[in-house]
Amino acid sequence: MIEFPWASAAIVIPLAGALLCGVMSARLAAVVASVSSALTAMAVAVLCWRVWNVGAFVESLGGWGAPLGIDLYADGVALLMVAMTTVVGVFITVFSLGYFRDAPDSERENSHSRGLYWSLWLVVWAAMHGIFLSSDLFNIYVCMEVVGIGSVALVAMAGSMALRAAMRYLLITLCGSLLYLLGVALIYGGWGMLDMQALGPVVEATLASEVALAAMALGLALKTALVPLHFWLPAAHANAPAPVSALLSALVVKASFYVLLRLWIDVFPAIDKAAAMMVLGVLGTVAIVWGSVQALRQNRLKMLVAYSTVAQLGYLFVAFAPASTVAGAGVAWHGVIYFAVAHGCAKGAMFLAAGAIAAALGDDDFSSMRGRGRHLAVPLVAFALAGIGLMGLPPSGGYTAKWLLLTAAARADQPVVAFVVTAGGLLAALYVFKVLYYAFARPVSGSGSDAGETGEVQAIPTTMMVAPLMLAIVAVLLGVWSAPPLHLLDIGLPFGEALGPGLKP
Repeated sequence: MIEFPWASAAIVIPLAGALLCGVMSARLAAVVASVSSALTAMAVAVLCWRVWNVGAFVESLGGWGAPLGIDLYADGVALLMVAMTTVVGVFITVFSLGYFRDAPDSERENSHSRGLYWSLWLVVWAAMHGIFLSSDLFNIYVCMEVVGIGSVALVAMAGSMALRAAMRYLLITLCGSLLYLLGVALIYGGWGMLDMQALGPVVEATLASEVALAAMALGLALKTALVPLHFWLPAAHANAPAPVSALLSALVVKASFYVLLRLWIDVFPAIDKAAAMMVLGVLGTVAIVWGSVQALRQNRLKMLVAYSTVAQLGYLFVAFAPASTVAGAGVAWHGVIYFAVAHGCAKGAMFLAAGAIAAALGDDDFSSMRGRGRHLAVPLVAFALAGIGLMGLPPSGGYTAKWLLLTAAARADQPVVAFVVTAGGLLAALYVFKVLYYAFARPVSGSGSDAGETGEVQAIPTTMMVAPLMLAIVAVLLGVWSAPPLHLLDIGLPFGEALGPGLKP
């Protein structure tokens, strides 16, 4: 009996929805996007069930496997990233239904742009699933190009303020892709294949392989906005439409990091990378401090959240330091993937909440928020719950991830890493509390007895309030219900070892 190609379905369904949205009116496109989101979620749920019960598997597109064809590879890490993308994607879709239909004029686009949005969003969603599930390095390049160009177009939809940021983003994503493609060419020239699972056992520590890894790592770090390569991210994320900001910060930057991690573990195990991993760990440390300080200096809510992304991405690279040791590697890799998932849900909720607040107030300046907290209760609760995840407080998923990173630092005897992980949580608390302070502070004297509290607050659609709140709850539940996702990470043993029962919070 032929098995249904569920891995392919997770890519094809949103792609087909994107094609349909491209030839429909904005209203019908929204319906098609909603149906496509639901069907994609169903396909991913079945795919997770299969991996959970059967284990990791390979699915050959069209029956032609590697090296002639393209294989999709589904193990625990790939499926957890796909599941995170789907959960966040569903709530982005729900939020977008209200955002592009009923949001204030300053926060929405015309009918043509709304129809284009649905098509671009679904294309990017399909391409991200392609990145996570593909085992072919060139196919990953194609998917990354689709994600990059689609994301640039989505940023540019915000209009004149975002065009400069979009053009800078386009330049960066193309430069990163070219560096990655250079590495792909060197690998193919040296070993005549591009399948990651086949390359791992045969790639040797030669000059060509080291140059390939260096070029690909640099290109992917550029796409992931690792400090000091982050200069493009704040403007692009802060000036994009709210659901696009959530897409970029929660999902897109994770895709390039995932590819980097796969290359590090699956393709180049023979290369001694200890020194490079320590460098990445140091850059991650700088990112946590620098991004947090810059977030505290901002006067706009979305810009604060954008710099928060710069800081939080530092945790993904700090993990490379303990992972450079035998004792800390397994726990560190588990922690970094779980952090990527927890951060994706929390940051998606935070940007959606910020978008809801900006839509209600007409802008995202902190002065507009002052004293209006009681009129923005639902998005502020969502923002606070997401902030708990970024701080790493129990019972959130961020706590579980940071607990694993602290365990890895202890095993590797790296107290500096443990200090940075802890200090980053305190810095996150400062900029989260800054937002809450402005929301509930007294109005400025002289503006009227109640002006700050009774100024005009636009009514926003229910979907724009529910989506960030529900996604923030998911971010918290990742800590309460951490055992199943951590077990999923062990399927296929992508990190070479399972996370022992004694290490699970």
